[in-house]
Amino acid sequence: MQRNEILYWLRETDPVRLDDLWRLADRTRQDHVGGEVHLRGLIELSNHCVRLCGYCGLRADNVGLRRYRMSDDEVLASAHEAVGFGYGTVVLQSGEDPALTCWRMAGLIQRIKAETPLAVTLSLGERTDDELAAWRQAGANRYLLRFETSNQELYARIHPPRPGQMSNRLTILETLRELGYEVGSGVLIGIPGQTYDDLANDIELFARLDLDMVGVGPYLCHPDTPLANRNVWPNAPDDEQVPRDEQMVYKVIALTRLVCPRANIPATTALATLNTHQGRELGLTRGANVVMPNLTPREYRVLYEIYPNKACIAETGEACHHCLNARLESIGRRPGHGRGDSPNYERRAVVFQRDDLHGSE
Repeated sequence: MQRNEILYWLRETDPVRLDDLWRLADRTRQDHVGGEVHLRGLIELSNHCVRLCGYCGLRADNVGLRRYRMSDDEVLASAHEAVGFGYGTVVLQSGEDPALTCWRMAGLIQRIKAETPLAVTLSLGERTDDELAAWRQAGANRYLLRFETSNQELYARIHPPRPGQMSNRLTILETLRELGYEVGSGVLIGIPGQTYDDLANDIELFARLDLDMVGVGPYLCHPDTPLANRNVWPNAPDDEQVPRDEQMVYKVIALTRLVCPRANIPATTALATLNTHQGRELGLTRGANVVMPNLTPREYRVLYEIYPNKACIAETGEACHHCLNARLESIGRRPGHGRGDSPNYERRAVVFQRDDLHGSE
């Protein structure tokens, strides 16, 4: 897809024309990743974070947030719940928490792999090469690390680096690929100051990175953060500022499917927060093929408040499971079976194996 086409669709507002985009994205999804919707059980194991991201409710200096860390046994109980529901993957997500040490996480990953058939996806922020290597060796399969925006000025505003450290998520994504992870990334949509050119750059970067998983969602700012005051940071000019509405999220999901046809793309909780009735369903009919039902125990999930009014905050894991199955049935889709590895990752693994064979001849 050419850049001018991406910009055209990002700016398009006519519902009739957008129907063409939705149909093309849905057909591409069917052709390359099939009709199954892969369910990933989300476990938010800690809301501690050392970072000072300008929009996130988990930021270190949010003193109004009660902090928690799940025990390993609590995480294992949630993982076994995922098996009972027929999920193929658990996603271990947290703030950037140094107490989740290399060896604690390696041991937890090993326990999950020993006790369950689940794939393990990690989303633990920016970690060292040694930590990422140890977790891969322990059995972790996938890693999610959004680069948030390819505009480095915008990125610095929302993600200030830790003292004495530089933040280079693109370098970490390359390390993850070299270690053999399925690599996931993504962006925020509608950051104040984000232009259509910025977002087109993001979508083109998805393709250049050859991502296995791509998650995109609206910029939702927590009220107890510096960037909640919009006067601190003005928008781009009216005709250039990317809106953070659900229509724009659908457009980016659809365009991502077209530039990364074999990637796994979720219909996110943030999208369901914008539209609790149909957000996930519309995402799934416009290019997405993954949903992440929340398995975090209720007493903890209400404290994992990256942004306010998050969807499904009061549900149990069982209630969320039954609700999602009914929603999938309503759009004629069915839950996937097995781990649901990315076809893009599987294709790359075959190429690597062939190259290794040729190299040994």
